[in-house]
Amino acid sequence: MSSPEGPLDPRVEAEILERWSKNPMLKPRIEKVVVNCCVGKSGEPLEKAMKILEELTGQKPCVRKAKKTIRGFGIRKGEPIACVVTLRKQRALEFLKKALAAVENKLRASSFDEHGNFSFGIKEHIEIPGTKYKPELGIIGMDVCVSLERPGYRVKRRRRCRTKVGRKHMLTREEGMVFAKHELGVEIVP
Repeated sequence: MSSPEGPLDPRVEAEILERWSKNPMLKPRIEKVVVNCCVGKSGEPLEKAMKILEELTGQKPCVRKAKKTIRGFGIRKGEPIACVVTLRKQRALEFLKKALAAVENKLRASSFDEHGNFSFGIKEHIEIPGTKYKPELGIIGMDVCVSLERPGYRVKRRRRCRTKVGRKHMLTREEGMVFAKHELGVEIVP
């Protein structure tokens, strides 16, 4: 197996790809892409961030409020400080390809969690290809979180007869890396 911080072993990678080719129910897919932008202030900075996110994703962002008061940062509990967009299916894939281009199609091995999901940050939104700088809106950074799933994960979300996904059917960290490498063209760096 691969080390917790290092890239994949070629033998493990070949074994995973062979399993996916034999059984299509094991091949992962993108469940959702969540784009989060926290500005830390309500009012005008948040409105600008919401406009930028809407232009980038084509969806209206949701506002997120502060969970607790932090005097050092000037944040009060219940104050709107962030905006979030959840993308699914084709929109998620299109945005993800542009966002990965902003980080030069490279992800650290530590960006992957134990269930194959991965996250990365974009320091300036103008790094995303096709984005133009607008002085009236400024520049924001954002976090991009990608959730992966296999066919059959519906059993944990459905309303009737909800149950857990079996341990053997859960995605692993190595499978998430192989998916990102082969389906999204990402280079995994240590």
